[in-house]
Amino acid sequence: MSLRILVVDDNEINARLLQLSLGADGHVVRVAGTAAEARSAISEFDAGLFLLDVHLPGGDDGLTLCRELRRSGAHQKTPIIAITAFAMKGDEERALLAGCTRYLSKPIDVDALSAIIRDLSGATP
Repeated sequence: MSLRILVVDDNEINARLLQLSLGADGHVVRVAGTAAEARSAISEFDAGLFLLDVHLPGGDDGLTLCRELRRSGAHQKTPIIAITAFAMKGDEERALLAGCTRYLSKPIDVDALSAIIRDLSGATP
């Protein structure tokens, strides 16, 4: 099943790698580097899944953006996967409490990410 995925990650290399690997799986991917860019993209890109970096530059972080998405009517139930390079004890719990559906630490295991996306979309391998 092909999804429209918004990747929000300030690291251009990570974002590009995610875009390429998800695109190879048939997904349509848009990338944003900050929460502000993500808000703009959300208004014109109907994402069926979000990959949000927990730590973003420019003020708001990924968890703040997640809370906003959960309060919005359009994305209350859209799957959100939190990603972070700085995984510390309690981070996963904070991400889930903020409304994230799943949590992955970087470097991202592409096979694990693909399995999570299949699980969240109800697709079979």
